[in-house]
Amino acid sequence: MSRRLISTGSPFEKTAGYSRAVVDGEFCFVAGTTGYNYTTMTMPDDVTSQSRNCFKTIEAALKEGGFEMADIVRATYYLTDAKDADEHFAVCGEVLGEIRPAATLLVVSALLKPEMKVEIEVTAKRRSA
Repeated sequence: MSRRLISTGSPFEKTAGYSRAVVDGEFCFVAGTTGYNYTTMTMPDDVTSQSRNCFKTIEAALKEGGFEMADIVRATYYLTDAKDADEHFAVCGEVLGEIRPAATLLVVSALLKPEMKVEIEVTAKRRSA
């Protein structure tokens, strides 16, 4: 299987030289994804909504690449405020509670824009039939 690039259509992907996701063989690597609502190009104020938007974008990228959320084997979460961890983890539990990938949470001083509270990246491996 050849390498395949997946885009959300955001002009930032071309400007910054990255893809939303890259499918390479049985793996799909989804780039750090922030909480934008790509339909309205708006960023919600709260970490819960941002986390949900992250997972919606991730799910769409995985689906486009022929993967499912259940294929996620690794997740890395970046939060700008440790106080948001419980709200963020509640969303993770809703979305990944049965999948339970290996995961890491990092609290960082900032993301690219001050309104960004969370960024999520995942790796998925296609399951054998």
